[in-house]
Parts: sequence; structure tokens; C-alpha cells
Amino acid sequence: MELQATANRLEELRRVPALEGLSDEVFEWFIEHSEEVRLAANEIFRREGAPSDCLFIVVEGEINARIEESEWDGRVYIVRKGSISGMLPFSRMTRYLATARAIVPTRILTLDTKYFPEMMQQFPDLVQRLVEVLSDRIRDVTQMDERRDKLMALGQLSAGLAHELNNPAAAARRAAQQLGESLQTLNRLCLTLSHQTLSAKQTAFLTKFQKDAAQCLTAAPALNPLEESECEEEIGNWLEEHKVADGWMLAPTFVRAGLHHEELEALSACLSDEALNDALHWLEAAWSSQELVKEIEHSMTRISELVKAIKEYTYMDRAPLQEVDVHQGLENTLVILGHKLKRGVNVIREYDANLPRINAYGGALNQIWTNLIDNAIGAMKGQGNLWVRTSHKHNHILVEIGDDGPGIPPEIQGRIFEPFFTTKPQGEGTGLGLDTVYRIVRKHHGEIRFQSKPGDTCFQVRLPLATAAG
Repeated sequence: MELQATANRLEELRRVPALEGLSDEVFEWFIEHSEEVRLAANEIFRREGAPSDCLFIVVEGEINARIEESEWDGRVYIVRKGSISGMLPFSRMTRYLATARAIVPTRILTLDTKYFPEMMQQFPDLVQRLVEVLSDRIRDVTQMDERRDKLMALGQLSAGLAHELNNPAAAARRAAQQLGESLQTLNRLCLTLSHQTLSAKQTAFLTKFQKDAAQCLTAAPALNPLEESECEEEIGNWLEEHKVADGWMLAPTFVRAGLHHEELEALSACLSDEALNDALHWLEAAWSSQELVKEIEHSMTRISELVKAIKEYTYMDRAPLQEVDVHQGLENTLVILGHKLKRGVNVIREYDANLPRINAYGGALNQIWTNLIDNAIGAMKGQGNLWVRTSHKHNHILVEIGDDGPGIPPEIQGRIFEPFFTTKPQGEGTGLGLDTVYRIVRKHHGEIRFQSKPGDTCFQVRLPLATAAG
């Protein structure tokens, strides 16, 4: 019976893809030193935080490793039949990072780590295979973290874009509601004014008066609060002297329309007192309606600009490799990160007016600008100066992203491009941002450097003009 069990295990190990082609001597040693563990469906094999004390091979069933006790809750790593996992030679893992449990009735072979020295001495071929498994696992985990980092970045961008879109959308909705009320008032006042007996000359004067002031509404520069208050008081006093009903409500609109004492006197001289009252209320309603239309137009223009920016930012409906306008990419990135800039960041643009287009992956370049600008904003804690400079020389362009934050401490400057290295609190960053930047720059056959001291940090990205990315 025992011989049959050994033969069965031997056959199962031969079918493990990572061990294919190894000698029976290797498998016999493994069987002799390993233990078989049977798990029922949903039974836990190892809990998150338990010591990494064994290598295991799933010979039947399936194990899922799920993070259950941290802010990364929910991430799953699947170990299927014929897969090797657990502690591997040269791995620095000391504890299980997730809770491993059987999904279906499962059978595994475990090898205690105390046998690793003997294995490494006697079976270097087996060790080499296990190192390859470790390399594959590192690549899979890295890709998983990269996807998570991209999703986090996408979530932040989506939240910022939603905030940016909500403001003009709310303003347009509010203005549309007010415009409906204003048009009803305007219709009523038109009927009231029509009952006044106005001559052709008076009608022409009133029509021109309304048109001239309407143009002033869009062309006149805004007054400062003190000037505006003084003008409103002047207009209000005039309206009160001429017994215009609710004159204080009309004064702000008249000030924005550029009316002064002289214009009102000219209108008064042309109309009777009763007609003047109706005319002034009609003018205020007409100008208010025009202002609301302009507000709706401005809000919808802002929404269109945001939609255009996000479309260009992601390079939708375009081939990945193309001629890229770097300035447009930088501007779109600044639009997307606008919600962070509004907190107190002063953007200083120093663009080369003759910067040529480059052959590149537009979406990938925007990842560079997003990471560098976002890092600069974070370093300044949302308060300070952000420099965006461009220039070109010979066969390259240079893009510089600088800030006047506290700088990068000298002791970590040599590590900032390392994968998974981050100075952010746990859960706020994976350390893949600058690693991603470095890899994208290298993909474009460019180079990235930085200089940093307190009050002056600058990242320099050099990209070739004509060399195709690869």
C-alpha cells in the first residue's frame, strides 16, 4: 500500500510543470521529506501573519490566498493544481501576507524549510527550478501592485474630474432655473411696458439704451468690491430720488451694465415718470436674463474643455504611437489635476514656443507628467510654486517639473526610482509611481534626472525627437 502511495506521488510530481524533466532521485527525496496535507473545502491552510515555514505543491484541488486584515483587503492570489507556492529558496518572505484556504477539497505536499540547506546542497537543479518559480511570483505580484497603483491613480483622477465637472454643472443648473424665473418676469414686464404710450423716438432710444448696456455687460472690466459698492450706492440713491419701486434690487445689475448717473438722467429725460419705472424694471430683467445665459454658456464651455482634456489625456480613438504635442499633454494633465492645484499652487509655465512634436506613446507620456506633477504638489502639501519648463536642443526635448517644497532628503535620493520604495504613509502609495516614470522614459530611449535641495527640486526628462519608442 505504501509503495503504491509513493508511486502515485511520484507520478503527481512528474506532472508538475515547474519540475518537468527532473530525475526520479529528486522526486524520491522530496516525497521522503514532505508531508501530505488534506484540506476540506473552505478550510484554512495558513492564516495571514503566520510564519513562512514550508514550501507546498498543490497536487489536487485549489488554494486561494486572500488578504483579509489590512487596507488592501480583497486581493487574491490563486494556487492551482500543479502549482508551487509558500516559502521558496532565497525568498525574503518571513510571514504569510494573506490567508490561504482551500476552495474545493484539496491535497498538498509540504516541505519544511529546515530541509532547504540539504536540498540546496544535493539538488541544485531543483533549486534552480524553484528560483524560477520565485521569479514568476515576483513578476505576478509586481504586475498586481502596478494594476492597483494605476487603479488608485485612476480613482484619484476620476474623483478630481467629478469634482471639476460638478462645479460648472451645478452652476449651469442653478442659472437655468433662475433664467426660467427671469424670463417669466421679463414677459410680464414686456406686457406692462407695452401699455405705456411711447413714441417711436422713445422706443428707439430705449432699444438702443438696452443694446448698448447689454454689450457693456460682457465687455466692461470687473470692479473691485469697494468701487462696486460705491457705484451701487450712487445708483440706489438716484433710483430712490426718482421713486423707482424696489430700486435697491435693480442697482447691482445696473452697475454691472456700466450705468452711471449721466446715463440714467438721459433715460429719465426721454421718458415720463411712470414709463421710467416700468422701463427700468424691464431693462433689469432683460440684462439679468442675458447674464444668466452667459453663465450657462461659460459653465457648458468649461464642461466641454474638461471632456476634451480627458479625451486628449487618454488619447482616445488614436493609435498608441504618434506625433505628440508635449505642451498639450502637459496642459491636459494640469487640467485633470486642477482640483489639487486650486488649494494654493501657483503654476509657472516657461514653454519653448518652438518646441517640436515628438514620436511617442501619448498616453504613456501623460503618466510621466501626472506622476511628477502630483508628486510635486504632494511635496509642497498643496501650497507653493510649480514650474513647468520645456526646451529643445539638437535631437532631444527637455521637460522640467520643479517645485519649491522641502526637497528630497539626501539619504533617500539614491532610492527614489526603486520599485516599491515610497515615503508616503502605508496605504497611500505603492512606490511604483517613479518606477513607472523611469520605465516609460527608458521605453522612449530617453533619460530622467533630478536635482533636489530645500526649496528647489527639479526633475528633468529628456526625450528624443525622431527615435521611435520601443
